[in-house]
Amino acid sequence: MEHSTQKPGLGGIYALLSQASSRPRYAFLVLQLIAELADERGHAGPFVKTEGRAVLLREWLCDQLLPMSERPGRRASLRRRVEGELAGSLSGNAELDAQRIEQAVDDQVRAVGRANVSRAVSELVKAGIVSRFYQGFATNHVHQGGGRNVVYVVKPEVLQLLPKVRSVTIGVALSAAPPPIDPILVRVPQRKWGGARQGDLFAA
Repeated sequence: MEHSTQKPGLGGIYALLSQASSRPRYAFLVLQLIAELADERGHAGPFVKTEGRAVLLREWLCDQLLPMSERPGRRASLRRRVEGELAGSLSGNAELDAQRIEQAVDDQVRAVGRANVSRAVSELVKAGIVSRFYQGFATNHVHQGGGRNVVYVVKPEVLQLLPKVRSVTIGVALSAAPPPIDPILVRVPQRKWGGARQGDLFAA
């Protein structure tokens, strides 16, 4: 039989994430960033306007959270591995080869960052805190949302609890503010132990 508890406010959100996520602190940071960008409906994306240009929301989230992955020695270890993988195809020009290696390292770091963001959002959706839909022109694509861009939607009662720090402008229309909502009581299901959990494949 499944039991549940209720906890109010931000503590309740974090408690809920601790059940749904293998990295609740990371998932909570992703939630905070999405909430900062969200309009009055809770919608964030699909684009973020930053430094005079529009970038996809997931790319912006990845950029904001990359410093969390910059642990001492990690990038140097990755560079050594990339150098080994490219050893047979380098030109012998030290400057050009260094640029190519650095670009390959950056590409791998960003690929891991995007994967981490996607997993965190999936955990937010699993927890019932965020939903998502795809905006744009549908195409014949094997992946859901192929050819379209994702919009994240923070639940109104959750959005009300999170601080607003609008440092950038998102590429969606704003609407009237939602009506006042009573403080949230988050229902936290008891964790079921055993078996693999979503998020187990986060990069070290």
